[in-house]
Amino acid sequence: MNLVDSCGWLEFLADGPNAGFFSKALEDSARLIVPTICIYEVFRRLLQQVDRSAALEAVAAMRQAVVIPLTDALALQAAAIGQEMRLPMADSIVLATARACNAIVWTEDVDFRFISRVRYVEKKR
Repeated sequence: MNLVDSCGWLEFLADGPNAGFFSKALEDSARLIVPTICIYEVFRRLLQQVDRSAALEAVAAMRQAVVIPLTDALALQAAAIGQEMRLPMADSIVLATARACNAIVWTEDVDFRFISRVRYVEKKR
């Protein structure tokens, strides 16, 4: 299974310099999971940067994968991971979701660069 972090979705949707890196994971929607926190982050950013229509189109694309809701059990796992690894809330939820689903995280987020089962690419400017 694969999990593309919010930054990866945004990079892909904007056809940014690392879009090709993320397309590898995004092309196989049957093996792709999407935490609800990623839907929130992508929708909010696109509302700020583009418009509601584009934001809703992105969410529709994200919903083609398996959406993983934040349950109470997952929230507890995320809190423990966040405490142990000193990660921000959203990153903790992403990592806890990936671990619960045995998925690889694809990201440009520097907080993930040394974590196992993460495919990290440096953000190009």
